[in-house]
Amino acid sequence: MHATIHGERTLTELDFARLNKLPRLNLPPSLADLLDCAEVTSSRAVPGNIVTMCSRVGIVDTHTRRRQTLTISYPEEARPAAGLISVLSPVGTSLLGLKVGDTARWQAPNGEACAAEIAAILFQPEATGDYTT
Repeated sequence: MHATIHGERTLTELDFARLNKLPRLNLPPSLADLLDCAEVTSSRAVPGNIVTMCSRVGIVDTHTRRRQTLTISYPEEARPAAGLISVLSPVGTSLLGLKVGDTARWQAPNGEACAAEIAAILFQPEATGDYTT
């Protein structure tokens, strides 16, 4: 069960710093790869169409066309039943740093390949002037 890192990714300096504080031994390889390869920008400069930590995103499954709303959260705040998914989960890692219109790809626990298009960013902390969440 893992996420596949495709294309360019953008992280804010704050997200990058906080994620780098997580124990590296517990990080999924795909998140470690993302931290190694992502473009890092200031929270004030990140475009509003980029998925950052604590962003609420609308996604559309590319196979079933099912729509879903998810919020990317830190592990201790994750509540999957409420739509708060951990950045350590395959879907969380696959969404982080992408932009509206991009397709996130990950592998489900049963081994099934999953993909979803980012249809909208419904909330991004930085877009509201919150540079510390």
